[in-house]
Amino acid sequence: MADRPAKPDRETLLAELDALSATATSAGGAVSLSVNTDGVLTRLRLTDAVSGMSPSEIADAVLRTYVEAQRESAKRTGQLLAPLGTGGYLMDRLRWRVQFEPEPVPVAAPAPSPAAPATDGKVLQDRSSEAAASAPPSGPVADDDWYAGGMRFDKAW
Repeated sequence: MADRPAKPDRETLLAELDALSATATSAGGAVSLSVNTDGVLTRLRLTDAVSGMSPSEIADAVLRTYVEAQRESAKRTGQLLAPLGTGGYLMDRLRWRVQFEPEPVPVAAPAPSPAAPATDGKVLQDRSSEAAASAPPSGPVADDDWYAGGMRFDKAW
């Protein structure tokens, strides 16, 4: 019969899980972060290297570094909990975190040039100049008069 590792003491296990922290750094060193045993972000540091990166590159570096730290956290949490058994929902979630791969960041497409509006016989009336020119009514306005004025984005009352 194979020797099974002894079950850890509850308080010891909880203390080890509470103290667990996994840190990861991006390839260029622009992003460094830490997560706890639950994979929750506990520290984020950005170096001056991010100044030369686009916002989408920064987001991608943070996301990929975060996933790397979560994987390490899940592996170490699984190792701590292994003496209690490797089945069940919690262990399934830890295995999922180890295998998770984020979606690739899409390359930003150039902004489309503004095209002339299609004229299919329907024309919306631009009343923005009318609204700016006329002062708001000082008292109550009849429903018919209010709705005849067109769509408004101010409060009706």
